[in-house]
Amino acid sequence: MYLDYWQLETKPFEPTAERKAFYPCEAHQGALLKIRYGIESRRGTIVLAGPAGTGKTLLVSLLKRELADPFRPFVHLVFPQMPARELLAYLANQLGTPSPEPPRFTIDESVGRLERFVTENSRQNRHATIVIDEAHLLEDCGVLETLRLLVNFQWEGRPALTLILVGQPGLLSTLRRIPSLDERVAVKTLLRPLTVDETASYVQHRLTAAGATRDIFTPEAVEALHYLAHGIPQQINRLCDLSLVVGYADGLSQVETTQIEAVSDELVTVTPA
Repeated sequence: MYLDYWQLETKPFEPTAERKAFYPCEAHQGALLKIRYGIESRRGTIVLAGPAGTGKTLLVSLLKRELADPFRPFVHLVFPQMPARELLAYLANQLGTPSPEPPRFTIDESVGRLERFVTENSRQNRHATIVIDEAHLLEDCGVLETLRLLVNFQWEGRPALTLILVGQPGLLSTLRRIPSLDERVAVKTLLRPLTVDETASYVQHRLTAAGATRDIFTPEAVEALHYLAHGIPQQINRLCDLSLVVGYADGLSQVETTQIEAVSDELVTVTPA
């Protein structure tokens, strides 16, 4: 709708895992490097935590695309709230284990399939990676203790796979209540919201990646954007995208504070019945 008006090649604030759109702020770049180090060093358990919208899923997507072939297969479970029996069966299927034999899909049967698979995978000098998203929700399901079974799989004295638990900051407190799993965590990294300077750099980075050749947001608009979005990239994307629509509709040469505030007010306003 607004690409030609703002002289852009693509929409700049779409959710994407393209490397050129990734803004390597200190927290995100550091998290990505630490997680890659953990996987490539064949550590057993890694934790990635952060508030909703800070870019955890983006980092996982980048990892999946950029990890070398030996660190496969790569399984990303987005909806993990299921009974332990179903969870283990699902992971076994996603890893590509042979079809189960009767009795099918029991915990013992799935654990056996998983162990045989990771052993053969390790024998071929490969290292599986399993990502469990929304892991902060799993304490009530009693599944986190089950996932600890996966970390027990060893090959030549080292973990045969890497388990990455991804969730909101409450995940860290949850793990402290499960010492048997927490003590096995080799890498913990916490994403934080962007600072005001990082917000300005983030907006410019995304615009430049989309083909922008001039400043589209005024400095004052960026400051308002940071305040209203609390430095959360997902919220920044939403406000920026809609502000570009409003600026286009109003025939503006730049997006100003007024447009940012109007879009924010509209998003949070609840219309009475």
